[in-house]
Amino acid sequence: MLQDMSARETVPARAADVSIDELVVADDAQRWGALGFAVEADCTVIGDVRIRFAGRESTAEERSASRSASGLLRWSLRGASSSDLDGIPTSVSRSEPPTDAAPHPNGVVAIDHVVVFSPQLDRTVGAFRAAGLDLRRIREEPTPAGAPRQAFFRLGAEILEVIQLPRERLDAAGGPDAPARLWGLALIAADIDATVARLAPHVGEARDAVQEGRRIATLRRSAGLALPVALMTRR
Repeated sequence: MLQDMSARETVPARAADVSIDELVVADDAQRWGALGFAVEADCTVIGDVRIRFAGRESTAEERSASRSASGLLRWSLRGASSSDLDGIPTSVSRSEPPTDAAPHPNGVVAIDHVVVFSPQLDRTVGAFRAAGLDLRRIREEPTPAGAPRQAFFRLGAEILEVIQLPRERLDAAGGPDAPARLWGLALIAADIDATVARLAPHVGEARDAVQEGRRIATLRRSAGLALPVALMTRR
């Protein structure tokens, strides 16, 4: 997921006017509740972001509509000037950020970053910037996982990490003209060791992250979630 944000190209920082209102996932609320998230009806709130559960019954239909290989189906953004985000199903929201988020029993306190895959990074970055998203850095070196390039945007308190698909994965993703796709989440745990213990055996051991001084653990398939989720220590 999130790699070292050092880069050869740096874009001057400015106020991040665009923020994430809601993420919609192809999961049941009960599954997240069983993992220690505070859930009310079909929604949970993590930091300033609402996570809405579309349910597993809608998975096939939603994935077909969004052309997403992940259970992260669509999102809404506050402050975006356009919903044309390189094929990612997007709506523009005027909702206020939630102010009464319940604490999560598992120790998760916020979203660190959202991951997007792109077959053409420059095309996706151009679409995001045209919609007002705040580009911070482009990493031009390959990542440890083999992605040739990455771009990082600031969306309120969260980071958006856009990963260019490696050439060998393009065909499986629909080729170079395929749309960008939402993929996964990294969540911040106040005490990652306590959260890992709470979620065992559905999470791997916490290990050193790429970012110096941070640690990361990844939820396993046995957690039963429809999208990749990682846990991280605070920035």
